[in-house]
Amino acid sequence: MADAEPLLRKFQKELSAGTVSLALLAVLAAAPEPMYGYQIAKRLERTGDGVLAGKQSALYPVLRNLEAAELLASHVEPSLAGPPRRYYRITDAGRSVLRDWAAAWRATRDSVDSVLEGLIP
Repeated sequence: MADAEPLLRKFQKELSAGTVSLALLAVLAAAPEPMYGYQIAKRLERTGDGVLAGKQSALYPVLRNLEAAELLASHVEPSLAGPPRRYYRITDAGRSVLRDWAAAWRATRDSVDSVLEGLIP
């Protein structure tokens, strides 16, 4: 039988790839003010029980893609403690997409849960 650990890691990576954008939009929608990457990463660690936590550097390409799609907007501010920081905020289009994606996520989750119910001891 194949070693289950590499298969689990691959499955988790595939799941994460499809949910990070949703989680980033949700974090920024709940934020009272714009956030920079490290803050977003720490929020994901705290609120997602670490499931969505990963390499902080992996968040930046997703943030850039969301901004390119006009779901996020950003600005750069100088920092007293290091290099300038890019702050992100969700746009109105991002909020609309978040609602659609959240509904799609819930429908998918419920469907998978109904298939798994009773099949897993």
